[in-house]
Amino acid sequence: MPLTIKVQGQDVMVVEEFVYLGSLIHSSTGSTCDISRRSAITRAAMQSLENQIWRSRLATSTKLKLYNTCILPIFLYGLDCWVISKMYARKIDALDQWCLHMLLGIKWYQFVRNDDVRRLTKQPKLTAIIQLHWLTLFGHIMCMDDNADAKRILLASPLADWRRHLGRPLIMWLSTIQQDLKQHLTLPKAADLAQNRPLWRMMLMYGVKQLESCMPEMTEDELNLLCWFVWSVSLFFQN
Repeated sequence: MPLTIKVQGQDVMVVEEFVYLGSLIHSSTGSTCDISRRSAITRAAMQSLENQIWRSRLATSTKLKLYNTCILPIFLYGLDCWVISKMYARKIDALDQWCLHMLLGIKWYQFVRNDDVRRLTKQPKLTAIIQLHWLTLFGHIMCMDDNADAKRILLASPLADWRRHLGRPLIMWLSTIQQDLKQHLTLPKAADLAQNRPLWRMMLMYGVKQLESCMPEMTEDELNLLCWFVWSVSLFFQN
């Protein structure tokens, strides 16, 4: 491998990895290195606030607001491009549990169940937050014009003479979306539903399974009216 390459007449170093716009770009094209880096930064941020915030007499609700506002964005930065395996999904949820244990002042030797921590904090799993971001971005791309670069790249098919390298195939971003939807929706059906922005937002907010059970019995006008009503009510309560 050459040490440098020419780009528009300039010598550019060939490296194994580099940080671009806050995200770690690795030669393997995977997300594991960036996730590990984000995990380390998140742990350091939590530990830096241990004495001042997490061990203070602040209310738990205040600590959770600080956690969601100041800590989670550190880890979730650049998540839209991540591809996560099941092993790394478990690691991400373990990181979230470690943070919540520190926030609540729970020590490892107290043997508090993870379900009890979720019940006390009412905090969704970190992988569920990531999944929601992915599906939101998927719906946004599906609503784009067919000639939009992002949609063309996402739905592009490989060339006829393309052959993948030997070994286990890499996990693709669209594969993670299919995995998230496979229990309730197929990818083409999800792409059609995403054209209705209020419906897609409502499905992400209240769950695909609950809405899908009543959809076959509803006309298109009734469905649009339901979307408008529920979305309007949710905006009212958010404000």
